[in-house]
Amino acid sequence: MSSETETVTITDNTTGKQVTLPMYTPTAGPKVIDIGKLYKELGYFTYDPGFMSTASCSSAITFLDGGRGVLQYRGYPIEQLAEQSSYLEVCFLLLNNRLPKKEELDYFINTVTQHTMLHEAMIRFFSGFRRDAHPMAIMVGCVGALAAFYHDHMDIHNEEHRMITAYRLIAKMPTIAAMSYRYANGKPFVYPRNSLSYTENFLYMMFSMPSEEYTPDPLLAKALDLIMILHADHEQNASTSTVRLAGSSDANPFAAVASGIAALWGPAHGGANEAVVRMLIDINESGKPLQTFVDRAKDKNDSFRLMGFGHRVYKNYDPRARLIREICHKLLNDMEASSEQQKLLDTAMALEQVALHDDYFVERNLYPNVDFYSGIIFLAMGIPMNMFTVIFAMARTIGWISQWSEMMSDHEAKIGRPRQLYTGAIDLDYLPIEKR
Repeated sequence: MSSETETVTITDNTTGKQVTLPMYTPTAGPKVIDIGKLYKELGYFTYDPGFMSTASCSSAITFLDGGRGVLQYRGYPIEQLAEQSSYLEVCFLLLNNRLPKKEELDYFINTVTQHTMLHEAMIRFFSGFRRDAHPMAIMVGCVGALAAFYHDHMDIHNEEHRMITAYRLIAKMPTIAAMSYRYANGKPFVYPRNSLSYTENFLYMMFSMPSEEYTPDPLLAKALDLIMILHADHEQNASTSTVRLAGSSDANPFAAVASGIAALWGPAHGGANEAVVRMLIDINESGKPLQTFVDRAKDKNDSFRLMGFGHRVYKNYDPRARLIREICHKLLNDMEASSEQQKLLDTAMALEQVALHDDYFVERNLYPNVDFYSGIIFLAMGIPMNMFTVIFAMARTIGWISQWSEMMSDHEAKIGRPRQLYTGAIDLDYLPIEKR
């Protein structure tokens, strides 16, 4: 934590009591008031629905400035990492707080590659799910079940054990994700191949068939690697906060990450790119001109909203959207899409032009965000919508495990226990049932 530089004094006008609270200056971002003494000395809680103005922890992993459109991992701008790095190198960076030397990165990649297989007994888990189970439901169950198979390095206060767990999660998540997809679609499981890169391996496990040769498209692998980098971490969002809260009870890391997957499953968090594609489908199936939907989005009396535009945190252009837009356009230019896909992609590109040039959208900073472009890319790649959030979880795993590991080594960390503003009844007398 940054050193205390200032203090804030709060006075209770009723009692005249005062409390002096320390204020910390972070390396970047707004100053933070430590309210720890507020309840102890004045008897007050703070009220902050959604924790929009509350820092729940100190962290050195990700810095986000929504006003300026800045995102950095361990101090490195996302633009530089996206253009020059790879997803596995970013994983090393987030875990170790530094970029690796070549031999370190080679060792890291090799270790991850050697851990991609699942325990064979876990394969039978999949048959316990309904054939039409959502892949996210399968992923939540299987990731939680990892604790039953890999409990040999589960000392959460041992740094080496935490690193081994990180390797296992990074390596096995694509295997679980691909098997979740194939089980839900009645396709045979495909085991990983160590000769392929991280994203090539995932595409191979997703789309190859035993009956014919399959070679992952390098452009698709590159696009997926970029998407993974851009989604690797995003500060204290809902799923990351959930991982930290679950982990604060000293729950095992597999259980903590499974809780993060469950939080990400919520459509308000991880389902934005799926909502984009569903919106495009609805627009096309309506048969109405695109301008009809643009006008509805501008009408303050109409609840309709264009999905994939603007961002809750970024009040400027989402820096990730700038990076993904280029490869999205390249992908669409180089790929052959089906007629149905092409109609959706044409609608998406027309919407993009509206958002970038229409004064209404520009003045309100309603630019296309990363979910807009990732949804289009997944659509072009032939990835079904129910897999969008699964891939998001696969990418965010490194952020979750890095945040969890940081918390485990933080001497100030405590079990999470939020307070509340109670608004219910009190002091009621129990009436026997015959008198009610």
